[in-house]
Amino acid sequence: MNTPTPSRIQIRRPGSAPAPDRRRLLVVAGIWLLTLVLAGLVGRWLAGPGGDAGRQLDAAEARADTLQKQVVELQQRQATLQASDRISRAANSEVQTSLSEREEEIAGLRADVAFYERLVGATSQRKGLNTHSIEFSPEAAGTWQYAVVLTQNLNRGAISQGQMRFTVEGVKDGKLTSVSWDELHQRTKVPGQEYSFRYFQQLTGSVMLPKDFTPQRVRVTLGSGAGGTTQVFDWKQAGAPVAATANEGE
Repeated sequence: MNTPTPSRIQIRRPGSAPAPDRRRLLVVAGIWLLTLVLAGLVGRWLAGPGGDAGRQLDAAEARADTLQKQVVELQQRQATLQASDRISRAANSEVQTSLSEREEEIAGLRADVAFYERLVGATSQRKGLNTHSIEFSPEAAGTWQYAVVLTQNLNRGAISQGQMRFTVEGVKDGKLTSVSWDELHQRTKVPGQEYSFRYFQQLTGSVMLPKDFTPQRVRVTLGSGAGGTTQVFDWKQAGAPVAATANEGE
């Protein structure tokens, strides 16, 4: 009697799966759920705090650009103010210098006014063109600087014009000697010194005296080269007229 072969047919319920397939499905489902969770977290981070950080970063960069522009503007303004300050200091220095010059000029004018007031005072003698004084002072080069003051108070509206010359009289080698205007300048045909004034004027210059010459008197001539008014002053008493003549050209 033959033994029957066992049947290999198994009966499964519909929709059922082997255990290994179920585990595989569970793993895939877990991975899928984890992916969904991560995607949600990333989305929340981008839309929430992460998005705010991005906006804050953009705002900070914009603020930095604005501050940089303000810094540049302030630097430019500082440079402008520094340049303006230098200009103001230079202008102030010029004003101070100008004020000092004007003060000196005013002081000189006041001295001139005081001098002329003494000249035309009630007790002063009215005179026409006149050499008020002549003074000499030695210079380092061996020359002599002279200062001649011319005045007139007879006609206040008139302007006196002409040339001034002088000669120096003294002693050389035991003899009386007169040093002419040309010799005093060590040239020939030297023109007289021009003057033009209404009330008074000071003329200055330098002359050279001969060696071993002792000056005693100075003869000043005003007017044209052909003649004029001559006054004589003592060299030792410069500024005090000794005598005056008005018969040469008047």
